[in-house]
Formats: sequence, C-alpha cells, structure tokens
Amino acid sequence: MPSLKDLRNRIAATKATQKITKAMQMVAASKLRRAQAAALAARPYAEHMDKMLSNIAAAVTDLDAAPKLLAGTGRDQVRLLVVCTAERGLCGPFNSAIVRLARERATALTNEGKDVRFLCVGRKGFDQLKRQYEKQVVEVVELRGVRALHFEHAQNIADKVIDLFNKGRFDVCTLFFSRFRSVIAQIPTAQQIIPPTFAEEHANGARAAYEYEPDELDILAELLPRNIAVQVFRALLENAASEQGARMTAMDNATRNAGEMIRMQTLTYNRTRQAMITKELIEIISGAEAL
Repeated sequence: MPSLKDLRNRIAATKATQKITKAMQMVAASKLRRAQAAALAARPYAEHMDKMLSNIAAAVTDLDAAPKLLAGTGRDQVRLLVVCTAERGLCGPFNSAIVRLARERATALTNEGKDVRFLCVGRKGFDQLKRQYEKQVVEVVELRGVRALHFEHAQNIADKVIDLFNKGRFDVCTLFFSRFRSVIAQIPTAQQIIPPTFAEEHANGARAAYEYEPDELDILAELLPRNIAVQVFRALLENAASEQGARMTAMDNATRNAGEMIRMQTLTYNRTRQAMITKELIEIISGAEAL
C-alpha cells in the first residue's frame, strides 16, 4: 500500500496535469474561432473555382490539346498521395484518422499493382507513415513555427507537386486532409487534384452557353495550376480548424478524466489515513490495557 506522502504526491501531480490540460483546452478554443472562420470563408471560393473549371473543361472538345494538368498523362500507374496532417500531437485521433485513410488507399492501390508515393505535409503524418512507407516518401514539408497560414504556404506545396508532375514522377495525385464539420466531428477526406475530378452536380448540371476570350485552353493553362494551390490552401485551412477542434475535445476529456482521478485518489488517501489513525488508536488502547 502506498504511503500517505506518495498519495499526496500523486494527487498534486494529477492536479498539475489537470491545470495544463485545462489551459490547452482554452487555448484551442480561442484558436478554433479564427481557424473555423478562415476554413468556412475558403470553402465558397474553392467550390466556385471547381465549378468554373468544370464548365470550362466541358467546353473543351480536343482533349489531346488540353493541358496535361487536365487531361493527365493517359496512365494511372504511379500515384502520389499528398497527406496533410499537423505538426503537433495531443489532438485525439485527428492525425491518425487522416493517415489511416491514406494508408488504406495506399494498400488498395498496391494490391492493384500501382506504384504509390507520398508527399507529407506535417511532421505527424510522416512520423506514422515512415514506419511502413519511408522509402516511398518523396518529400516532407513542415509548417513548424507557422502562426498563421497564408496562400504562399499552399503555393509552395502546389509548386512542388506540379514540378514532380512535369518531371513525370507520377500520373495521378490525391490530396488527403480532414474536413471540419464541428468541434466533435472531423471528416477525413480524399480529393483527386491531378487530373482534377469535378463534382457530379457540376459535371451533369445544365450549363449556359459561354464564349471565352482568350479561348478555353489558354484559360485552363492559367487556372489549373492556381486551382491546385487553392485546393491545397483549402485543405490546410480545413486541417487547422479540425486540429483545434480535435485538440479542444481531447483536452476537455483529459481534464474531466483528471478530475475523476483526483476524486478517486483523494478517496483512497482519506481511507488510508483513516486506517492508519484507527491502527494507532488500537495500539494505544492495547498498550494501556496491558499496563
């Protein structure tokens, strides 16, 4: 049985941990408001960009003359998986859920005989993937120390992806991130960005007749690289909001669990102290009776 001093030390240590988790919960709640606002603001632009490209691409009749970013290489043997995760942990299953989705996709593609490669954005994703796919990771992009995400961060990642595509390093690129729904719900998402796949309602919906100037191919050549950066930026913002929401939930659960541990440890401490007092009284009474 632990001594009273050991029990007091345990209670003090648990209380200190509870203070830390409570502080982290409050910080995450503060950051979540800004991150959620940024993620929600980015969605309409990304969705309208996707819709506009869908309409322009539908007007292209000669796919052989279309930009490679739209038409692809004509093959799908080499797949690049861009896995976006966080730089820090202590956010529940946020990172693991994204990596799990990417790993499942990689396993399925490997079973089909495809060559799978990874570009990791965020240290936590690389830490998990390197155990099984270290030789297949072509590059790791870390955003450590970045206080606020800007479009330049996404542009840098998009430039790396486009450069790999132009060098013939892959045929199809899929982006993995976590879509923010609420504080307790984040949805791991996979989105193919090279060649782009457009939403069903965009592809099959009624379209108005447009005349483009310059022509469709020139517009696509300008907008397709930018669209990749836009989709990456949206993924980073969605991840930022999802990370803070997951961390807020995880730290709230940790604070509650610490409170329950303190209650149980205090109960054990009181019972042990009561038992020791009772034992001392019995010894005193027994000694007095012996005299």
